[in-house]
Amino acid sequence: MSDKDESSNISPKIRNEKQTVEKLIHLYCEKKHNPSGGSLCSKCHDLLEYSHQRLEQCRYHEDKPTCRKCPTHCYKPNMRKEIRRVMRFSGPRLAFRAPLDWIKHRIHDTKDSKSEKRE
Repeated sequence: MSDKDESSNISPKIRNEKQTVEKLIHLYCEKKHNPSGGSLCSKCHDLLEYSHQRLEQCRYHEDKPTCRKCPTHCYKPNMRKEIRRVMRFSGPRLAFRAPLDWIKHRIHDTKDSKSEKRE
């Protein structure tokens, strides 16, 4: 994550979401596009920048549900299609690459499901 993110007033939850999406995109790009030196290809870099921008502007802040459960789809249709492709591929693999992040995300997603059922 860039230094700009560290110095701004981004909530811990949004910062964590940004780190998770970054890991998902890096994993996807590494396996699908095989860039050199651990960097992202231009398409994945653009998706990462876009997703970080969307997270920073999220209207729900600390109450943000997982994107899958969010009532407001803030991604442009083409970017939404791309991030869904990345998440579908990288999500299950994250359990092996970064198990704690995967567990936290699953707990967060499950909490969203339970609160949805109560309403």
